[in-house]
Amino acid sequence: MDNSIRQKMADSIRFLAADMVQAANSGHPGAPMGLADIAVVLSEHMNHNPKNPDWLNRDRLVFSGGHATGLIYSLYYLWGYGLEVEDLKNFRQLDSKTPGHPEYGHTAGIEITTGPLGQGIANAVGFSMASKFVGSQVNSETAALIDHNVYCLCGDGDLEEGLSYEACSIAGHNKLDNLILIYDSNRITIEGSTSLSISEDIRGRFISQGWDVLECDGHNFDEIDASITTAKANSKPTIIIANTVIAKGAGKLEGSHHAHGAPLGDDVIAQAKTDAGFDPAKKFFVDEDVMARFRCAIEEGDFLEREWIHRQKTLPLMEQNEALSALQNPDFSRIDYPSFEKADATRGTNGKIMNAIARAIPSFLGGSADLSPSNKTNLNDMGVYPKGRNIYFGIREHAMASIVNAMALYGPLLPFSATFFVFSDYLKPAARIAALTGIQQFFIWTHDSIGVGEDGPTHQPIEHLSQFRALPNFYVWRPADGAENIEAWKVALEMRKSPSAFVCSRQNLAVLPTPASGEISKGGYLLASDENAVITLMASGSEVELALKVKETLNGMDVPVNVVSVPCYDLFIEQNVSYISSIIKEGTKTVAIEAARGLEWYRFADTVIGMDTFGASAPADQLFEKFGFSVASILDKIK
Repeated sequence: MDNSIRQKMADSIRFLAADMVQAANSGHPGAPMGLADIAVVLSEHMNHNPKNPDWLNRDRLVFSGGHATGLIYSLYYLWGYGLEVEDLKNFRQLDSKTPGHPEYGHTAGIEITTGPLGQGIANAVGFSMASKFVGSQVNSETAALIDHNVYCLCGDGDLEEGLSYEACSIAGHNKLDNLILIYDSNRITIEGSTSLSISEDIRGRFISQGWDVLECDGHNFDEIDASITTAKANSKPTIIIANTVIAKGAGKLEGSHHAHGAPLGDDVIAQAKTDAGFDPAKKFFVDEDVMARFRCAIEEGDFLEREWIHRQKTLPLMEQNEALSALQNPDFSRIDYPSFEKADATRGTNGKIMNAIARAIPSFLGGSADLSPSNKTNLNDMGVYPKGRNIYFGIREHAMASIVNAMALYGPLLPFSATFFVFSDYLKPAARIAALTGIQQFFIWTHDSIGVGEDGPTHQPIEHLSQFRALPNFYVWRPADGAENIEAWKVALEMRKSPSAFVCSRQNLAVLPTPASGEISKGGYLLASDENAVITLMASGSEVELALKVKETLNGMDVPVNVVSVPCYDLFIEQNVSYISSIIKEGTKTVAIEAARGLEWYRFADTVIGMDTFGASAPADQLFEKFGFSVASILDKIK
């Protein structure tokens, strides 16, 4: 393409972004203006279909610097994804299609919600890893159904986050050759020059992680084009260090950190437009020749997808197409769940259930942060990623969860991640994005309480149940036995717009005397009851067995007691008043028992028997006794 039209296209993006931020009196004009030239050339390389943003074999584009929404929405408007000029004018306004950071499911074409820096890099790694697994299942030696690229735009802030180190290390280790990271190296942070806080050798860092490193002038169209062309042909992941100027074209604010997160001002924008040969009086303006060039994406993308559909019907790929259909259409009725007749840790029952799911559902895969023997998450005889379904993430909890978020959004996969419950702290930002976005990731968190034992308070999660129960659209399951564990998975597999966490014990738990009922789908149910009960005991997980023992003792004292098992507090509080009233009988004194902080239980309980400290190092049975989780101690508190 002629560079003069490229320049006009880039300037059109710059001024759309500047006008959006100015109209909103809020936003980030610097990055979009600095990245505009790269965006134009990237448009020439991207395979995507604005008519069908969900086409499986499309190139993925992730904006790790999610604050650059002026660029993002300008591109999706110009490409023809359904945004209109009015949407750009309503940038950052209530109920608009153009919120302050890109949100998956809210604006057509957005691949994943980004904004917290570094997340997008790990998400791009996840999209690439997903493509490699799906490709290993459906591609043949002579023909490919999955052969797209994954592009990610990132900045200095993204690369300073520790998450980016974790994710890029995994990418290099797995030789993700379809992953192209474009680094907007403008050497500016909110506080000033990047020299204030970083001086590392980015090139050397990525080479050491198994990447190819290219470098270009981020405002030279031919250099950008050559770099992307080379990256697409590489046999390893590639970072393109694009040397750019923040707020390129913004006159006196060009290159200044003051252009990062504030409107440029009407005078600066008008002068910038004049200098570029644009009419300063026209806002949100795109000339016809520029629009025609960008809108070519519609016809070109539609052709690419139709060609891909035709490819699926050719003889070499018919069998692979059947494999793809099996991935895309999981049949949960095929799962042959195990039965549990003796005491077992719920990490053990959970592992057996996961293996039953994996045998029936070819899209079920995942891994642990170097803890699969302890988490019991190894999928037996299922092989190793990329051809197999066991992923070795290493001790990289944050990257693991962010990667799995993207794998879940990729299309035909049902992925899980696993670690000790206490280390959910390391991945909380990714769990929050999963909940906010509605991503069906399965979090497996074992070693759920002071029952961890001798490892002591550093490894004993105390506040974590309360933390994740407070997270909207996030369902925490803490099963009391294998039967509850099975019912929890049945519910979670059908929750396609929500993440679920399985919080499992290290220690063995007794089989409940009453089979788990269908009411588990409501999060809580009446496990054991007495006529005219005066006390209701509520508990989850390992403390349900304890509650039953307390009931047995009180019954011996002629005190009638009900026991309510609440494997999923989040589902239970969603139930209507009549159901909850049928479980927690009016007039009973209610006591909640949980070996955790437990503050949320005061919503129902008169008394909460929980943890007020961080635990200690000792065998589990001694810890439960010390911290008041014994029949005698609970009876004293009830009396």
